[in-house]
Amino acid sequence: MRRLIVSASVLALIGGGVFWFVTAPKTLAPEVTAGLTGDAEAGEAVFWAAGCASCHMAEGAEGEAELVLAGGQRFPSPFGIFLAPNISPDPVNGIGAWPVAAFANAVMRGVSPEGEHYYPAFPYNAYNKMDVQDVVDLKAFMDGLPASSAPSQPHEVGFPFNIRRSLGGWKFLFESDDWVIDGDLTEAETRGRYLSEALAHCGECHTPRNVLGGMERGKWLAGGPDPSGKGSIPNITPAALDWDEVDIKAYLTSGFTPEYDSVGGHMVHVVENMARLPESDRAAVAAYLKRVPSVSN
Repeated sequence: MRRLIVSASVLALIGGGVFWFVTAPKTLAPEVTAGLTGDAEAGEAVFWAAGCASCHMAEGAEGEAELVLAGGQRFPSPFGIFLAPNISPDPVNGIGAWPVAAFANAVMRGVSPEGEHYYPAFPYNAYNKMDVQDVVDLKAFMDGLPASSAPSQPHEVGFPFNIRRSLGGWKFLFESDDWVIDGDLTEAETRGRYLSEALAHCGECHTPRNVLGGMERGKWLAGGPDPSGKGSIPNITPAALDWDEVDIKAYLTSGFTPEYDSVGGHMVHVVENMARLPESDRAAVAAYLKRVPSVSN
């Protein structure tokens, strides 16, 4: 019995050590951002492509108020309700005091300046494919936006999902910085992949998830239930989206479908963001979507 207890204790210690190692937050090497300077003008395009204001502006904000990234919007999910934080340049309640390295670790690694995991409601599993210079440029642009002193509100997430350390296990299982669509892509398709899989994080909404919230990458962009539990998000693979590239580009510019229906829901902001990008970028997204494998879902 004594040997059994000792053996069980040793196994528990080993298991705990493995868990602690696997779930530890992993940050970028300091040299990744060292010496880089941001270009705010270039960062504005990254800002719109990444949809930062769509999630982080205050609920109901319109016009110039959309650039005040005070947070507070609520995003329901099967795991609880996530509330977008203040990411304005306020040095106390926002991210104005963050150095570039801390910002890059948040965006690309999902790790806070305090060394805690962020919930994957923040799409770092897409942003981890971003070019580091784009991240630095984005910070330069955001530093020039209006500041808000509104404090960030806590997420409404219960046990066991409120154990932040366990998110390291989620990252171990589901985080990936590999491109979903690979192979011999044209220049336009490669640009479209970067915009779609990284910056605009299309897969975060349009790809179905398993019971643990991991994306089913084999059903990339095939749609699925809305995380809020109301309605569904459409399949945008060629199996369901039969528009040609001209139609897709037009939709991302004006919000009108080939049948003259208009965009609705959260896609309104997506189209508004895309419409601010160069026409070549919208064409690149259209070219990419035609290369995505058809998935019936």
